Amino acid sequence: MTTRQATRRETDQLPPEEPTIQDLLDQETRPVPDFLRETINFDLGNDPIPAERYTSEAFHRLEVERMWTKVWQMACREEEIPEPGDHIVYDIADKSILVVRTGTGAIRAYHNSCLHRGRQLRSEDGSVNEFRCPFHGFTWDLEGRMTRLPTTWDFPHVAPDKFCLPEVKVGTWGGFVFINMDPDCMPLEEYLKPLPRHFERWDLANAYKAVHVAKVVPANWKATAEAFMEAFHSQDTHPQILVYTGDINSQYDVFDPDGMVNRAIHAMAVPSPYVEKATDQEVVDAIVETSGRMDGGTEALEVPEGKTARAFMGDINRRVFGQMAGEDYSDITDCEVLDAIVYNVFPNFAPWGGFNPNIIYRWRPNGNDPNSCLMEVMILMRFPKDQERPAPVPVHWLGEDEPWTNAPELGALGAVFEQDMGNLPYVQRGLRASESGRVQLASYQESRIRHFHYLLGKFVGE
Repeated sequence: MTTRQATRRETDQLPPEEPTIQDLLDQETRPVPDFLRETINFDLGNDPIPAERYTSEAFHRLEVERMWTKVWQMACREEEIPEPGDHIVYDIADKSILVVRTGTGAIRAYHNSCLHRGRQLRSEDGSVNEFRCPFHGFTWDLEGRMTRLPTTWDFPHVAPDKFCLPEVKVGTWGGFVFINMDPDCMPLEEYLKPLPRHFERWDLANAYKAVHVAKVVPANWKATAEAFMEAFHSQDTHPQILVYTGDINSQYDVFDPDGMVNRAIHAMAVPSPYVEKATDQEVVDAIVETSGRMDGGTEALEVPEGKTARAFMGDINRRVFGQMAGEDYSDITDCEVLDAIVYNVFPNFAPWGGFNPNIIYRWRPNGNDPNSCLMEVMILMRFPKDQERPAPVPVHWLGEDEPWTNAPELGALGAVFEQDMGNLPYVQRGLRASESGRVQLASYQESRIRHFHYLLGKFVGE
């Protein structure tokens, strides 16, 4: 089967006949959750963004000092540290945090630095009974209490019962573990609003990490993250998905300009407004051939007469994903089993909503290099409640020159991510070469990027 190439419609205006997200929700035959009806955006102005935010070492240092040490960051999934002593090492710039399951079953986090001469206590994830520094043997238990002070006679100035590992704030939501280095930070529940309310019915706590792929990207972490905050780049970057993906008719929501969460909803199983005269059958054929999220399988599917591609694929996904979860999804909307419902939690965590396998993005600076970053893609899958939770997969690290398509677990998504990589190194080079020193954003379609920079400016004081 060969998918017809989309016929492009050259337009500077959204054609009036093209459906918005709210129009598509009006067509739903099942109850629509109230939070999908929320359409909230704020005018944050149209001032350009300084290009140096993406290239400057001095600005990177400001981020580390004033932002990364003050924000909640997703460190891992709870199922990655199920037993006492299980731990992960979460690095951000030159900071390093140990996140551990203690003997009581609680989760704690410590600065990953020996209080003697500063050696990292752990250099990799694993499981231990205690934290013993490999340099001189200074040792702490999982609760952060000192249990061994070598040559005690030579440290009369150190009181072992007070020589505890400095703690980092920890919170959990949706099966994720978050850390915050600021002892006076706002509670995680407040920081995440309205995420917990929106995701309550999607229940990510009862999912498992089925895919985790990571790679060094030769671009600033913000430039890389922003490539996933809008959809209108699809017309030139991802032409193969236009037949079944809404782009310039997407919905962008900034719930509160001072809040840490925003959202985009991109319609699936409908053609882009840039595509002329795609039939429902052509939409479904393209989904089967090139989509990495909607479960068309690999066999040709014939759209029944009188049924739209969206309704047809919605029925298929309700059945397939319901069977995967051991649940009855017959009352779930098409939107929740088809569309890309993408939330961003400032600064670097982006979970997808819905009942289909949930993509999770995370971006971090690559050490202290403002010109490269670490990008991670995870996919959460549901499983029947009467079955044991599958073990989370380890991270599959791709080489710096290795394409995303070398991660077969991503399916067709690997090719989509690789198309994004075709832009990002040149975005970074162009930002460094910029004569104007400015980035100019669209008012609506890039409103989530503007909201992101508004929050960043509040933290760094610009």
